[in-house]
Amino acid sequence: MQLLRLLLLAVLLGKGTPLCRLRDSAQVPELAQDGDFVIGGIFSFRTGQDYVIDTFHFNYREFKFAQTLIFAVEEINRNPDLLPHLKLGYKIYNTCGTMDILRAALALVSGLENEISNENCTKIKTIQAILGHSGSRPTIAFAQVVGRFHIPVISHFATCACLSNRKEFPTFFRTIPSDFYQSRALAKLVKHFGWTWIGAIAVDNEYGLSGIATFIQAAQEHGVCTEYSESFSSSGPPETLQRIVEVVKRATSKVIVAFMSHREIKLLAQELYSQNITGLQWVGSDAWITDHSLTDSSGHSILLGSLGFTVSKAKILGLEEHLRGLHPAQFPTSAFMTEFWEDRFACSLNITGSTGRRPCSGSESLQNDTSPFTDVTELRFTNNVYKSVYVVAHALDNLMKCEKGEGPFSEGSCADPKHIQPWQVLHYINTVRFNTSEGETVYFERSGDSPARYELVNIQLTDKGTLEGRTVGIYDASLPEDHHCVEWVCVCLFVHVLQAPVSVCTQRCLPGTHKVLQKGKPVCCFDCVPCPPGEISNSTNSIHCIKCPNLFWSNQERDACIPKSIEFLAHKELLGTLLVLFSLLGVFLTTFMFLIFYCHKETPIVRANNSELSFLLLFSLTLCFLCSLTFIGRPSGWSCMLRHTAFGITFVLCISCVLGKTMVVLMAFRATLPGSNMLKWFGPAQQRLCVVAFTFVQVLICILWLTISPPYPFENMEYYNDRIILECALGSALGFWAVLGYIGLLAMFCFILAFLARKLPNNFNEAKFITFSMLIFCAVWVTFIPAYVSSPGKFLVAVEIFAILASSYGLLFCIFLPKYHISAVTYEICDQKQIPSSNETIKFNRNGGPSHARAQK
Repeated sequence: MQLLRLLLLAVLLGKGTPLCRLRDSAQVPELAQDGDFVIGGIFSFRTGQDYVIDTFHFNYREFKFAQTLIFAVEEINRNPDLLPHLKLGYKIYNTCGTMDILRAALALVSGLENEISNENCTKIKTIQAILGHSGSRPTIAFAQVVGRFHIPVISHFATCACLSNRKEFPTFFRTIPSDFYQSRALAKLVKHFGWTWIGAIAVDNEYGLSGIATFIQAAQEHGVCTEYSESFSSSGPPETLQRIVEVVKRATSKVIVAFMSHREIKLLAQELYSQNITGLQWVGSDAWITDHSLTDSSGHSILLGSLGFTVSKAKILGLEEHLRGLHPAQFPTSAFMTEFWEDRFACSLNITGSTGRRPCSGSESLQNDTSPFTDVTELRFTNNVYKSVYVVAHALDNLMKCEKGEGPFSEGSCADPKHIQPWQVLHYINTVRFNTSEGETVYFERSGDSPARYELVNIQLTDKGTLEGRTVGIYDASLPEDHHCVEWVCVCLFVHVLQAPVSVCTQRCLPGTHKVLQKGKPVCCFDCVPCPPGEISNSTNSIHCIKCPNLFWSNQERDACIPKSIEFLAHKELLGTLLVLFSLLGVFLTTFMFLIFYCHKETPIVRANNSELSFLLLFSLTLCFLCSLTFIGRPSGWSCMLRHTAFGITFVLCISCVLGKTMVVLMAFRATLPGSNMLKWFGPAQQRLCVVAFTFVQVLICILWLTISPPYPFENMEYYNDRIILECALGSALGFWAVLGYIGLLAMFCFILAFLARKLPNNFNEAKFITFSMLIFCAVWVTFIPAYVSSPGKFLVAVEIFAILASSYGLLFCIFLPKYHISAVTYEICDQKQIPSSNETIKFNRNGGPSHARAQK
């Protein structure tokens, strides 16, 4: 039984021709041509599907891409220098939707026919490379799968930066720069116009989300903040679009960066236009900024003035003739070609069907066509398709021209022309480098990206009422950092408005202020706070204030450092002038008093007051008034030493004279016995010696002070921050307080003696006036000490001058004013040397003291 079964199986296997059949029908390409090497292409000729009535819109741009591929293949086949004796073929799939695109990619990879004989069951018609797709999302989907088979994928429009990941997409290349460069270029563009507060909207797929994320990161590096970041898809629910419109309406930013395709931007612009949301500045990605279909949107007017980067324009000789010479007869099996022709000429090629259109005559021609399909004035992404075909051709040409022993593979081997492996083609594409007819160098970086070079375009309205992107600048990432953006032609920008919009969260901080961030808000939202005193900011939007150097201070505007003002008690200012006047007045009164006493030196009142000491006292008071002048004016080395020493010596001389007068009066009136000769021990010689001795001590103290550590000019910058106090430093504080202490000691001693003699007869009580003068003197200088310590700057000098003047005036008025009154009012009586109110006559001796000889009337 088992043997019978084996015989039956052998019979069945021996009958018929063995075949390999696909379980399902193979996906047929839209446009195809056989060749020695075949290039695959994946495009979407139909876009914008309406799921309600199941219709599509024709995408002329995608169909132009496919025809450019065909044109490039035919051009290469005519070129005897490129792939000689070999013919390139193509298989172009028209797909819509990610799943259909993935199926087309797998069909290109497998290369299987519906039915293959047993002899060639393992032989497949594989392609050398796949060109496409235009979108990043579908390209990501099939590039990972195709990469497993080491088949190169070259895209002309997929810009997602994620495709540069060599681990996930090892066989992916593109003739368009990555969005990584475009995002950074857009960030620099936004910063160039001072837009630091912007909104960001992206299409909800890998292309949009990756691009906008890279842009936001680059924008933050340039100090640009994003108020909001939203995403939506043209196939998503309408509620998402409405929510984004509300976000835009409430936002304060006036600039929107849109990373999306032409489908999403048209939906968004239409909705914003319907709600009358205008006044926005759009910054767009290359996926929509130069799309001709924008004019079809009812809200295209709000896109006027949009800025964005796109790939450079180029010219392809012969392409226009190829496009205008297109006819359905060239592609009889292409369903889309029939639909395209019927749409362009509003006729029907299907004679049997009832389409409601007139039959096509067959004489229709695209020679006079004005659609975007035949427009070759601005070839940008079309040129990328053209370059992609040549990349494959040059790689294959290099592979075929490899000489044995000089190949790139192991031991210098070359690829077998009859059995070319995909990974071998992949190697040559990695190393390909050639120049186009335009002079552009085509090559790939290690990531499979092309060099980043963009044109900056500005959307403007043409005379025909259509939108056109006019080139106004160039961005080249291969240039140095400072020269990425060149040829700015800003006069061409914003022709639709009077001026560029302002989009900032906070207006700029002017010089003199610095930025302080607002709590809980982005870094672009800040308050402008004036710089503290002594600090400046000399540029706009300063983050920190700069502290002025030690000898400088900030001006009132806080935008510049100016030299600190130098302050001292000057003659020209009001306080200095008043003190000078009071000093000169004291000199005048003292001189006047001196003259009065000199004119009446023989009168009893002058002789009774010890004329020699009185004149010396008036002279010392004059010096006291004059020494106060040395404190006024700009301090210098000599003035600092003079003012303190002159003050100390003149005051000691003054107090010594008062002390001498006090001792004379006390000794004269304390003699208890008539005819006492006590005064002979304190005669004129002793009085002079006393004055000289007391003064010499002060002179000695001053000499020691000036020798050890004299006073010197000093710029005091500690008390005031905004100005320099030019004052006289004491040098040795001990010397200063020794001078003051010695004056105080003499004053106290003089005060005590005068106080003891205060009860002398009322008719001649000079001791009382000396007591008052010393009381005023001591009160002034006791008050001076705390005032001196606490007074700032020039007021310290003023306090010192005031103390000198007050004590000098006190001595002058208390000691000499009563005598002047007696001398002036009772001149005749004094001339007779009699005191009218007394019953006795006082006689004066030669020493100026009173005689105790009594004479009755």
